[in-house]
Amino acid sequence: MSLILFDLDGTLLDTAPDLGTALNTQRAEHKLSPLPPERIRPIVSHGTPALLKLGFGIEPNDSRFAGMRVRLLEIYRGCLNQETQLFPGIEAVLLNIEQRGMRWGIVTNKPGALTEPLLQAFNLNERAACVVSGDTTPRRKPHPDQLLHACTLTGCSPANSIYVGDAQRDVEAAHAAGMRALVALYGYIDVSESPADWQADGLLRNPAELLPWLDENSAAVGAQRTAC
Repeated sequence: MSLILFDLDGTLLDTAPDLGTALNTQRAEHKLSPLPPERIRPIVSHGTPALLKLGFGIEPNDSRFAGMRVRLLEIYRGCLNQETQLFPGIEAVLLNIEQRGMRWGIVTNKPGALTEPLLQAFNLNERAACVVSGDTTPRRKPHPDQLLHACTLTGCSPANSIYVGDAQRDVEAAHAAGMRALVALYGYIDVSESPADWQADGLLRNPAELLPWLDENSAAVGAQRTAC
C-alpha cells in the first residue's frame, strides 16, 4: 500500500464541537434552545443535510434548505477552529506512515473553502500528498470519483490504496473505486448504525490500530509498495 487516504470530519479531525456551536448559534437565531453535544456528535459526518434535519426538521427538498445551509456554513466559518482538534493518536500515525515511505492524503465531502483553512491551522496541507474536497469533483461520496481523483493526483493505483472513514458511504466509495476500506470506529458513528455490517476490510477502535493492521498485511503491502 503506497497511499492511505483519510476522511476529515470524524477520522482525522474532531470537528463536532465547532459544528455543534454553529448549529446551536443558528438555532438561537430562530429562538430555539441549544441541543446537547451528544445529540449532535453522531450525525456530524453526514454533513449539513443531517445537521439541518436535526436542528430544524427540514430536508434538502424543503424551500428553506438552501438558505439555511448557507447561513449554517457562514456561522461555522466564523468558529471553524475554536475547539477542533486532531483525534488523539493521529499525529503519531501520520508520522509513522511518512517514516514508512508511504504517502497519505485527504478525501472529504467538506467544501474546499472550509477544508483548506482547517488543514492550514493544523499544518497538514503541506504534508498531505493530495486534498480532495466535496466540491473538487462533480460527484461526492458514495460515488468513487473523489477517491479516483486522489489516485490521479498522486499517480497511485486504487489497488495500492486504502481509505479510512467513519461512515458507510466511505466504505462504499472505497470499494467502488477498487480500494480497501477501514472504518474509524472512534469517529461519529451513531448507536443505531452497525459498522460490522458495512463489509469493510478492517475496523479501527483508535487511530493507532491502523499501524498493526498494516503490519499484519505486510506481505501484500510489501509486494505492492513500489507500484506507484
